[in-house]
Amino acid sequence: MILMHKDIDKLQKTIGYTFKNANLLTLALTHPSYSSEAGLERYKSNQRLEFLGDAVLELVVSDYLYKEHPTEEEGELTRKRSSLVFEAALAVCARNIGLGEFILLGIGETGCRGYEKPSILSDAFEALIGAMYLDGGIDEARTFIYKFVTERIDELSLLHDGKSLIQKYVQKTAGNTLSYQTEEIIPTDGALQCFRASLYINGELVSEGIGQSKKIAEQDAAGKACKRLNIR
Repeated sequence: MILMHKDIDKLQKTIGYTFKNANLLTLALTHPSYSSEAGLERYKSNQRLEFLGDAVLELVVSDYLYKEHPTEEEGELTRKRSSLVFEAALAVCARNIGLGEFILLGIGETGCRGYEKPSILSDAFEALIGAMYLDGGIDEARTFIYKFVTERIDELSLLHDGKSLIQKYVQKTAGNTLSYQTEEIIPTDGALQCFRASLYINGELVSEGIGQSKKIAEQDAAGKACKRLNIR
């Protein structure tokens, strides 16, 4: 099995779960770039666990939304689920538990600060769910998802739906204008490429967002504007 050089006890304390089979946790944290450089078989990375965790996450979130919103129709439930299980939202969840610190990456990805990339973070987060499901069953996975995903539903929903919500808010009054100004932030100390988006309503600055793409930066700015203006 892959040798784990990182303090996984710290991670287990953060998530509130101790693995009976620590190899599952290690595998969940093993990015394909690491296993490839180590000369391991392709299946000895977190991709298979990510596949499983994605299904477990979708099931648990669907069950949660079905029970919490007994009168909502399928379309609205689907929209709510989408706001919780897309890449940017899962990357936020991963950052909230400091997951990037523990991901095993190849030399190239480490040099590119891959532990900050949303795609790597979200995949590792889903792989962690898959590992927890195999190690402790659906109840342990559900407890984790409730604590670190569904309890943040308002925040994550704004990240997904903020741009459409702020657009509808502005369009309610004739003559109102909404605009974004996005600029690249010059990386320093090897940091990843980053963008800053400024959101204006009628020419007045309302909020600013940061992200590793223009789209994510604008989503961040829109979510912050919704919070500031109490838009739901």
